[in-house]
Formats: sequence, C-alpha cells, structure tokens
Amino acid sequence: MTGFRGRAVALTVMIATAVVAVLVVVSHVLLSRVTDADSLGLARTRAEAVAANVTVRGGRVVMTENGNEALDTVSWVYADGRLIDGIAPDGVLDHVEELAGSGRSRTTTADGHLLRSRPVSIEGHRVVVVAGVDLTPYEASVRRGLAMSLVLGVLSIMLAGAVAHLAVRRALRVVHDMAALADDWGDHEPGRRFDLGVPRDEFGELGRTLDRLLERVDTALADERRLTDEIAHELRTPLTVLRGEAQLARLSGCELAPETVLREVERVDTAVTTILGTARPGSGGGTRCDLRTAARRAIAGRRVDLAVPAGIEVAVSADLVVAVLSPLLDNGLRHAASRVRITARVQARSVVTEVLDDGPGFGPAEVGRAFEAGVTGGGGHGLGLAVVRRLAASAGVEVRAIADGHGRVAVTLPA
Repeated sequence: MTGFRGRAVALTVMIATAVVAVLVVVSHVLLSRVTDADSLGLARTRAEAVAANVTVRGGRVVMTENGNEALDTVSWVYADGRLIDGIAPDGVLDHVEELAGSGRSRTTTADGHLLRSRPVSIEGHRVVVVAGVDLTPYEASVRRGLAMSLVLGVLSIMLAGAVAHLAVRRALRVVHDMAALADDWGDHEPGRRFDLGVPRDEFGELGRTLDRLLERVDTALADERRLTDEIAHELRTPLTVLRGEAQLARLSGCELAPETVLREVERVDTAVTTILGTARPGSGGGTRCDLRTAARRAIAGRRVDLAVPAGIEVAVSADLVVAVLSPLLDNGLRHAASRVRITARVQARSVVTEVLDDGPGFGPAEVGRAFEAGVTGGGGHGLGLAVVRRLAASAGVEVRAIADGHGRVAVTLPA
C-alpha cells in the first residue's frame, strides 16, 4: 500500500512539474515579448518626438527646442550625414552612425540599448533621427519575473505533492477499512453487507464488489451446509439397512448375506459419487450417451417399465443420467401404488424424459418447492430430490415436478 501511495505521489509531482515547466516557459516568452514591444514602442515614440522638432532655418537644419539634456543622451539627429544634436556613447556610436547612414527606418540592439532610426522628410536635406532605449530595466524585469515564476512553480509542485499524499492516504484508509470489515464479516457475519446503493464513485463500486464477494462467501457456506445435510441424508439409509440386517442376523443366529452388504455398499458408493458430482459445476458436460442404455442402468433390477425408444442420444454422460434418474425411481417406487414407468420423447433440440408413477403425486402447492432441501411433501419427497436438482443444474439439465394427479417428474436433457 505504501508503494502505491509513493507511486501516486510521484506521478502527481511529475505531472505538476511538467505543467509548471510549461507555464514558466510560456510566461517567460510572453513577458519577453511584452518588454520587447514596450521598449520598441518607447524608442519609436522618442524618435517621433525628436523628429517633430527638426526644421530648416536659413538653409540649415536646426532643432526648434534646445537645452533638453534628457533627450540628448537617448536621441541623435543627423543631417546630411553630420550629427547636429545629441551625444552618442562610444559603445553605440558606430551603430548609431550606421543607422543614420542607411536613410530608412531600422531597429537594432547594441551594448544593452535598443536603437530605432526614423527618416525625416525635409526638402533638400537628408535627415535621420535615431532614438535609443536602455534595455537594462527591461531585462531586469524579465529576470525577476522568471525567478518569481520558478519560486512559485517549486511551491506549487510541493503543494501538489503534499495534497496528493494526504488525498491518497485518506482514500487508502477508506479502502483498508472496507477490506478489513469485509474480511471480518466473511468470517463472523457473512450476512452483513455495505449496501451503499447505486455507486456514485469508485468507493461505491468497491462496496458493491465487496458485497458480491460476501454474497459468494455466504452462498459457499450455505452450499457447504447443504452438502453436509445431503451426505448425511443419503448415507443414513444404506447404513440403516446394513445395521438392521446385521441385528437381524445376530438375533436369528444366521450369517449376514454378502449380497446384502455388497448391495448397500454399492448404494453408499453411488450416493457419494452423486453428491460429489453436484459439487463439480459442469459435471457430465461435453459427452454423449444412449438414453435407453443409461435408463436400463438406472433401473438396475427395479420393477420399472421402460418405454424409451432405441437410438435416442443425449449430450450428457451416462453416469449423469443414472445419477439423476436413480433417486427419481426410488422416489417413484416409494410412493407408487403399483407401477413406475420411464418415457422419453424428442422435443426440438432436447429430449424430455419422464418418470411416472400411479401414486398420489405432487400437489399444486408442492410443485415449486418439491426439490428444495429439507422440504417434505406429498408423502415424503425431501433431500433426495434436492440432490437431483443440484446435480442436474450443474450439467445444465432441467428437472421439474408436474402436478397431474399422479407422480410425474420431467427431466429435460440436451439432444
């Protein structure tokens, strides 16, 4: 969890750093362009102001205003190639003279100054005004702006990292608490749920997922209890028969018949195989068998009429057919008045096999609950039928009771 927190904070810091870097570069470029535009505008304004004071008197080019020492240091007037006003510093003198000699509007930088030339139209004379702007204050402003941007950027990155750390820690605490509660409920209170309703965020999705996991745990525990009940139910009958036969043999002084022992042991083995088959989803799937042959195996010497046409194949294993039909036959023989019969008919892409008896059958109120574990109705239908339902469901086979005045159970197998 700490590693995830560290990766989340590191990713946030990286993204914040990239954003801050872009913003610093963009702001620096924009500030540089603004200062360049301001300095150029100031140079142009100075050149125009000086050009407005140039005139001709007595055939000579003169300035109408004199004594302005401030302009003398930042502007220079050339008439016919000769400096008539202003004092050019040595560092920029060559560039000033070059601009004056060009005779057209130009802009250049030299020795930390921005120089701008402006020709003046005076008949008979070639006059050029050159104005300069000291770039030192502008460059200092740009540097201060860059430094301030960097400081604010670093502070922003640190703040983003701190906020991400706190947010992730708080979020993970919620996840940790939910996981701990779900784990505790799964062990001690599997019926508890978060029940957060419709998810509005990721925590809602997590709560719903944990509710589903708890539901699966609860279902697994219920299946485990039901499997235990079914094992006890299915094993009790053959063990009771063996005990009764043994007691009868002891009282009569006779030996216990081996056939009886073998028959009941076989019944125990069949019950265990059937119950274990119900615990394996998809048991019997992906195979095929002849329905009539499998039905004969299920009958196994019982007094049952077989009315299944030859040549009908179903897409399940013979063991599954036997495991499903055998408890139904036992149930039918237990409640039949005189007759139990197995029939089969092909219907669309399935085969409907029915176990019929002439007993009282299922009542309308018992049909929906006949295969529920622990439910006994119609003279004793109980856990045995619950095993049949679970085994059939694991292989995609439908088993349903039909209320028609007699015992009737329909098993729908895939053709």
